[in-house]
Amino acid sequence: FISPRSSSVWTDDDDEVDQVNDKPHTNCDVALPKEQEIPVPKTLDLTSEDEEIVQSVVNGDVPSYSLESKLGDCFRAAKIRREALQRMTGRSISGLPLEGFDYDSILGQCCEMPVGFVQIPVGIAGPLLLDGREYSVPMATTEGCLVASTNRGCKAIYLSGGANSVILKDQMTRAPVVRFGSARRAAELKFFLEDPDNFETLSLVFNKSSRFGRLQHVKCAIAGKNLYIRFACSTGDAMGMNMVSKGVQNVLDFLQSDFPDMDVIGISGNYCSDKKPAAVNWIEGRGKSVVCEAVIKEEVVKKVLKTDVASLVELNMLKNLTGSAVAGALGGFNAHAANIVSAIYIATGQDPAQNVESSQCITMMEAINDGKDLHISVSMPSIEVGTVGGGTQLASQSACLNLLGVKGANRDCAGGNARLLASIVAGSVLAGELSLMSAIAAGQLVKSHLKYNRSSRDLSRTAC
Repeated sequence: FISPRSSSVWTDDDDEVDQVNDKPHTNCDVALPKEQEIPVPKTLDLTSEDEEIVQSVVNGDVPSYSLESKLGDCFRAAKIRREALQRMTGRSISGLPLEGFDYDSILGQCCEMPVGFVQIPVGIAGPLLLDGREYSVPMATTEGCLVASTNRGCKAIYLSGGANSVILKDQMTRAPVVRFGSARRAAELKFFLEDPDNFETLSLVFNKSSRFGRLQHVKCAIAGKNLYIRFACSTGDAMGMNMVSKGVQNVLDFLQSDFPDMDVIGISGNYCSDKKPAAVNWIEGRGKSVVCEAVIKEEVVKKVLKTDVASLVELNMLKNLTGSAVAGALGGFNAHAANIVSAIYIATGQDPAQNVESSQCITMMEAINDGKDLHISVSMPSIEVGTVGGGTQLASQSACLNLLGVKGANRDCAGGNARLLASIVAGSVLAGELSLMSAIAAGQLVKSHLKYNRSSRDLSRTAC
């Protein structure tokens, strides 16, 4: 829907129609633009040897994925791959930076076949006063207003004495699916795995592949003759997916002796459940289960948040609780937890795809102290974070973790840094929820986005 130009809300400069040009479409079935023959610039000056390799990649004689191993130079491989890509596609990627990145650091663990890196601005929200300590929260985002809004929430929390958090659970899960010839046989394995007398044996088998992975419990679900086995374990300061998978494989190998008719269909049967909205995570938890709360004083609600306690409580009930129920939400009883979670995840080297379950959150608001002050809380059962492994080791992401004081492994308390990071995520979500809900209650949302989330650049004159 495009609002008419006569609307009192939108101006010509704000109208989406003006993003490219003012010419109206005469036909809804718009044909794709014709390919323009634009000369593709070379990424960098290439030596004659590199030029030969580029041509070999273009001709299909040398696989692009093998350049790192053949050349022994990750930057050179990326440069050659980039040039070959431009020639094969006829498209320039000159706006995608190549230099200034350590390509050796991602080899074999973060990204395959790189041709450059994407720049995402990092803003700072805070200080966030959480559990008596102050944190400057890095947020990588391209959404205007997000950092500013979260920062306002942090200010309100700070002026009200800070927020408090509690870690309820710390468990990463993996759930393989196995199949038997009958449902009765699948049930026999279920009873065996859930029998407390067998837990010590299973733990010894599970734990042998890691110093930090420790089995906590096993829960099974049956669908016909298929058995889904949900293993939950602690993983130290790692997010822990690989760690728990190794332990699961140990147990599956061990079970083959007593259950030789067990057919392992897959190491993951989606009962885990990873990177998908699932009730099992919402109810049982996955990663770190955290609750965070704060009491916002009446004067802060009025002066900083520009609204009142009664309006916030009513809006939260009708929007986050009732509205989400009407929509059939699964763990989405909040205003925009995913915004904050994603921004912090990208900044600190977490897996952005795990934002799906990590953003499951219920925001609660209640008037207290005779209706003068606001009690606000967020309950987040599935925050999946780590401070070692994966993208956390990259220079930029490592710097953001260092800013929070959670870089690397905690030498004094295994898992302490990852748990603290989860608490910071929950505290930041609390700030974001508080500010956005206040903006909606005060009718400021559209106005603020028009001011901070609209570029004044003439995009029609921007080079492609």
